[in-house]
Amino acid sequence: MASVNTPRVLSIQSHVVHGYVGNKSAIFPLQVLGFEVDSINTVQFSTHTGYKHIKGTILQNEEMAELIEGLTLNEVDYYTHFLTGYSRSPDSLKQIAGIIKKLREKNPALIYVCDPVMGDNGQMYVPADILPVYRDVVVPLADIITPNQFEAELMTGLKVKDLKGALEVIQALHDKGVKTVVLSSTDLGDDTKMIGIASTKGGSCYQIQIPKMDATYTGTGDLFAALFLAWSHKTNNDIKLTLEKTIATLQGIVKDTYQKARALQPEGEIPKALIELRLIQNKTIIENPVVEIKAVEITIN
Repeated sequence: MASVNTPRVLSIQSHVVHGYVGNKSAIFPLQVLGFEVDSINTVQFSTHTGYKHIKGTILQNEEMAELIEGLTLNEVDYYTHFLTGYSRSPDSLKQIAGIIKKLREKNPALIYVCDPVMGDNGQMYVPADILPVYRDVVVPLADIITPNQFEAELMTGLKVKDLKGALEVIQALHDKGVKTVVLSSTDLGDDTKMIGIASTKGGSCYQIQIPKMDATYTGTGDLFAALFLAWSHKTNNDIKLTLEKTIATLQGIVKDTYQKARALQPEGEIPKALIELRLIQNKTIIENPVVEIKAVEITIN
């Protein structure tokens, strides 16, 4: 049985040898913030898939089952939190739903944080038949979900054209049983900022402005979900403070990553290898983010 004082996370995500996405993006911040993290890597790739050459291996469903069986047989399958990100197939996602149910037999109070990674900017980068599994099987099991606007629209069949539309999408996800719904980014801002929205079922709803950076980062969604998990635990589910701390950490890391990359590449597009998130160098920001952007309460009518 685990120590009662230390929260324990099982994180099932992708893994890269170089760079920071999936588990590489989630584990270090969680550990720095005081969590024990056990991880299962759904893929092991040389780099994230935005690079020119992709090499590596994919964990097969029977291999995943074997790992879970080993944890269970050794009675080390007690977790306070369960975190999932990118899943490559409907079958692997159904398997994850089974794992959640199994873990909840050991700890009925287990908190499941689901980042339903399906796409962005109107494009799906997973098979289309993953969508109904997220929508109908996985999301109803989640305590916290952190989709971007596009993913939230996919799961509800609703469009976010304004704040009212965003709140309708959030309510539709609450109606599926999710306690905390976080739209990690929406297009409701302007050229300089995005808007993030977090809502608790039957409780408060907050929006926060997220400054845009002149670069595309990979792994920020994975980092967002891990940070939101950590801070919701550390603040005893204070959703306003959790959103503020999460965004403060992300902004600090993204800003530093951008500035260092720009110093090396003053003009033009920044190469992918220079824009890998600088997590290790920003350990102090992860531990103690300074909140400069406040979340503002919005009402659901």
